[in-house]
Amino acid sequence: MIETAAGPIVFAYDGSELARLAIEEAGKQLRPGRDALVLTVWQTFNVGFIPSRELQIDAAKAPDVEFAAEDTAAAGAELAEASGFRATTLAKEAASAWECIVDIADDRDASLIVLGSHGRSGFPGALLGSVAGAVAAHTSRSVLIVHRRT
Repeated sequence: MIETAAGPIVFAYDGSELARLAIEEAGKQLRPGRDALVLTVWQTFNVGFIPSRELQIDAAKAPDVEFAAEDTAAAGAELAEASGFRATTLAKEAASAWECIVDIADDRDASLIVLGSHGRSGFPGALLGSVAGAVAAHTSRSVLIVHRRT
């Protein structure tokens, strides 16, 4: 039997505490040395992530937001490497975070998508939507959703 290499793990990283927790949890659950892609999805005006450093950015200027997204993805890659993964980064502009995550995972033939769930439910969740829920609902790939510990 010929064993084929598993595709990379895609970490959807928005700079939040839950995104950091998701990377750490994946490091505990998965064998070390796996290839990983740390993806930060961004958009102008409604930035869509938490910058990794206290950068002064103008949310109306795409180059500012893109730079901050790249910096945030790099911070996520550092976390992924500290958790045992071989990480690369991608900052991608997209109107829909969940669609972008699913498309990138498909393009890279990802073996797993990892992301944190912000736990939005009820009326606010219906308005804001759940990226984690939408990714899980719209992909045929395996998804690891890490929830806030209580």
